[in-house]
Amino acid sequence: MTLRLGPGESARFGRGSSTTPVELRLADAAISRLAGEIRATDDHWQLSNHSTTHSYLVENPEGAGEYLRVPPRRAGAPIPFEFSRVVLPTRRDTTVSFQVFAPDHLYLDPQGMGGPGESRTVTAYSLDETATYFLVLVVLCEPWLRDESPVAVPTTPQVVERLRGHAACARLTPRAVSSHIDYLAEEKLRIDVPQTAETGRGDRRNGKREAVVALALRFGIVQEEHLALLPPRAARGW
Repeated sequence: MTLRLGPGESARFGRGSSTTPVELRLADAAISRLAGEIRATDDHWQLSNHSTTHSYLVENPEGAGEYLRVPPRRAGAPIPFEFSRVVLPTRRDTTVSFQVFAPDHLYLDPQGMGGPGESRTVTAYSLDETATYFLVLVVLCEPWLRDESPVAVPTTPQVVERLRGHAACARLTPRAVSSHIDYLAEEKLRIDVPQTAETGRGDRRNGKREAVVALALRFGIVQEEHLALLPPRAARGW
C-alpha cells in the first residue's frame, strides 16, 4: 500500500487494533500496537518512536550503509534522507520494514546562487543525480539519447537488467523500480496520469513511464552526458 502525506500531515504505524487504529499496519507480534509515527514537513520528515524498549533504524538505501538510529521514546527525530527504509526489530530471523520517500528536496539553481536568500532561484525540477531514481530515469531515456529510434519505453524488467551491473543497484527489484518511477512522476516531475474507466493499471503505469521520459527529454533534465552514469552495455544492447 502507498500513503501520501502533505506537509504537516502524519501517519501512525504499528500492529494496530480496533481501539488503536493505525494508518500503516505491520503484522508482527513483536511490534507494538502503536509503534510510532511519521510526519511530513516542507522538505524532510520526522520519526517518533513510541517503543519503550527498542530502537528503530532508518537506512539510506542509496548511502552505502548510511543509517540513523532512533532510540526508544524519541519524538520527532528529523530524517534528512530523501529515500529511506524504516526497520523495526522482530523475534523472527527477518526484520519488518517500510519505505519512505521524503517531501521534495529543493536545490539551488547554479546560476542563481550568491545573492541574498530571498532572491535565490531554485531549480524547477530538483533531482539528485546521485540517487537511484535518477539512474532509473536515465535508463528510461537511454534509447532516445542514443538515437536508437525506440518503439517503446524500456520495461521495468529491462530497467532492472540494465542496472544490474551498477554497484548501487545489484539488489534492485522490479517493485523498487516501480516505486522509483512513481516517485519521479508524482513528486519530482509532478506528472498527473489520470486513470479512466478504459485504463487499466498496466496501461496507467506505461503512460506514467512515457510521460516521465517525454518531460525529462523535453526540458533537458536527462542529457547524453548522463549516460556515463550507467554501467557499460552488453554487446547485445538490452
